[in-house]
Amino acid sequence: MIDIHSKESEMLQLLEKLVNIDSGSTNKAGVDKIGEIVAAEFKSLGYDVRVIGNNEVGNHLVINHPEAEHTDILIVAHMDTVFEDGTASARPFRIDEEKGRAYGPGVIDMKASLVSVLYALRALKNENNEAYKNVRIVLNSDEEIGSRTSRSLIEQETKGIAYALIMEPARKDGSLVTERRGSGRYKIEVQGLAAHSGIEPEKGRSAIEELAHKIVKLHELNDHEHGISVNVGMIEGGNAVNTISSSAIGHVDVRVATPEQASEMEHKIEEVCASTDVRGTTIALTGDISRPPMLKNEKIAKLFQIVQDVGRELGIEIKDTKTGGGSDASFTAAMGIPTIDGLGPIGGNAHSEDEYLEIASLTERTRLLAKIIQRLHVDK
Repeated sequence: MIDIHSKESEMLQLLEKLVNIDSGSTNKAGVDKIGEIVAAEFKSLGYDVRVIGNNEVGNHLVINHPEAEHTDILIVAHMDTVFEDGTASARPFRIDEEKGRAYGPGVIDMKASLVSVLYALRALKNENNEAYKNVRIVLNSDEEIGSRTSRSLIEQETKGIAYALIMEPARKDGSLVTERRGSGRYKIEVQGLAAHSGIEPEKGRSAIEELAHKIVKLHELNDHEHGISVNVGMIEGGNAVNTISSSAIGHVDVRVATPEQASEMEHKIEEVCASTDVRGTTIALTGDISRPPMLKNEKIAKLFQIVQDVGRELGIEIKDTKTGGGSDASFTAAMGIPTIDGLGPIGGNAHSEDEYLEIASLTERTRLLAKIIQRLHVDK
């Protein structure tokens, strides 16, 4: 019987150490510090750790066991968070005993998952179960900003893999994720001509006005009923209230439910930005739909059935759900690898100051992960 519950205090100590390090996606030093700590833990279990260097964001890690003859299982987790520097010191890791929750920046998304992977494999090794060698682990450093530098690495590491286990946190109700919408980001940069809005406004060409036209047209592309979401969530522009703006920028988030929608939306967004409504302005559009949709196909459904069976053996009723959020599961699923996401511990309010981990789920879901790895190793 795999013993993990007795390790809860030890796991929480490591989690506290990780949470109290700022590791926002643009904080290379912080993310690399997380990587160094985690790499040392895996090396202590006999794994080889390959460091994939980066200049702009943190280094990625690829972890394998040197005695593995063949690896069937890919585990993917990320080391970066969305939080600004200083957040860890402003609201460090803490435990609310009454609620049974732990709090802190990145505690559930996804530093608890890093601890969970480590202790699941440690438990298997302690049981002399060879399954702990049958994994390849990719820990990336830029998931929260679209996995721009790590997507190709993840896709490369799917070679020869039979299953992909993605360590995003489970949903608040404990559900795993078998379906995700695709997502992308665009940046619209508008150039106009500045002029004094009181003395000679007719000489100006408002970049803000042009951007406003584009925002309206882009939001008209929304079709929530069919899973299409377009949102201009951030805008920049102008430098004085009495000046016709010479520049404006819009940042666009796009979500789609199917590959066909992805292609269609890329075309429509380009079409919207192909011409201007305000004479004398120009537009530069950059970006794309970078994460393909993850669809629950027959392979994923079969893998989820295995996970459910393992859960029942442990007295856990596992449900699945679909979500609009993006993750690296989209990449492995698009490569044709049966993929299950949300295999991390249970928590909620990710990306906010109220982000939390359900402490009891830390050992429960770690044991589940260990048993899933064991089952997939046996069933290979």
